[in-house]
Amino acid sequence: MLATVQLFAQDNGVEMADKLRSDGKIYVVVTCIVIILVGLLAYLFSIDKRLKKIEKENSTKN
Repeated sequence: MLATVQLFAQDNGVEMADKLRSDGKIYVVVTCIVIILVGLLAYLFSIDKRLKKIEKENSTKN
């Protein structure tokens, strides 16, 4: 029971996120994260396409 009381006593507010949100800079952060994730996904799909091509070439040779 004491552990739960300590959990409720903690402040869950994140000052950095609140500051970014109030300045409107949170959208810049979210945009950067989305760009990075889209780039990673595009890279993974291109690797998958190349790998399928290589697998297809190897299967026709065997």
